[in-house]
Amino acid sequence: MEKPYLLTIPLIAGYLLDLLFGDPEQIPHPVKLFGNTIALIERLLNKNNSRFLKGAVAVIVLCICCFLFFYALSAFLIIHSQIAYLIYSSIFAYYGLANKGLIGEGKKVFEVLNKEGIEAGRKQLSRIVGRDTTNLAAQQIRIAVLETMSENLSDGVIAPLFYYALAGIPGMMTYKLINTFDSMIGYRGERYEQFGKFAARLDDVANFIPSRLTALLMVCVSFSKNAFKFVFKYGNKHKSPNAGYPEAALAGILDTRFGGPNTYHGVLLNKPFIGSNDRIIAHDEIKIAAGTNHKTCFLMIALIIAFILMVYYYG
Repeated sequence: MEKPYLLTIPLIAGYLLDLLFGDPEQIPHPVKLFGNTIALIERLLNKNNSRFLKGAVAVIVLCICCFLFFYALSAFLIIHSQIAYLIYSSIFAYYGLANKGLIGEGKKVFEVLNKEGIEAGRKQLSRIVGRDTTNLAAQQIRIAVLETMSENLSDGVIAPLFYYALAGIPGMMTYKLINTFDSMIGYRGERYEQFGKFAARLDDVANFIPSRLTALLMVCVSFSKNAFKFVFKYGNKHKSPNAGYPEAALAGILDTRFGGPNTYHGVLLNKPFIGSNDRIIAHDEIKIAAGTNHKTCFLMIALIIAFILMVYYYG
């Protein structure tokens, strides 16, 4: 195994950079490059026959290329300059995390809804969710934010860290590519049903362990027996094989009800309910969700560092 500082320093630096800066829109970001590449491929290939096969080949080829590129770059820098490697790895570890941005967007929806009213709240919410927000009530807007924060705690924070622990920056960036594929083409509907099906299934596989790990970490940082009960009772009730676990954990922490029917990209999905306490979400409860996200991220970082040190010294 590589010396521990080559893995731990970039991890800590990336975490601190995310805490300080979030995702500044004005600087280049690899996810934007991933998105532009996927959009181009979709326009070129998502037509005529064999759409599923073309979509599957596109996902596999790009993921292999992504992993090999970052693996080769990492290996080159380690050999020639460990300082350069640490800088490069710290930057991409920062790119791989989306904790502060996720929390900030969630808080912004709550603030806009509270100060500017429901129409402004709906518009602000549409920036971070795939569902149709045009007819949502205030309660539905708040629930949508909380669901998104819990689900994306897995997708945008814990899962990238999980793959960093397994395969460093190459693993983290390849996961981000898989997740970007899913967020862009992994939808039901005439346009993406076939072309995006493989991407959606691969994302399900990639998130199988991280989603459940996220729920477990949320239970640990909240010390909530109710969250523990919710994870086991409702985690597998969700339409998604993964999203229900972190959502159930947060619903349990808040002792409220998530889920229910919503429209995504013109398709009505009758999502099952998570929880039974259909109470009004208070404005200040966004602080509980934000605190849960911060503490869960910190605990995951600490566990990875402990894992790296244990493998190096005792493995």
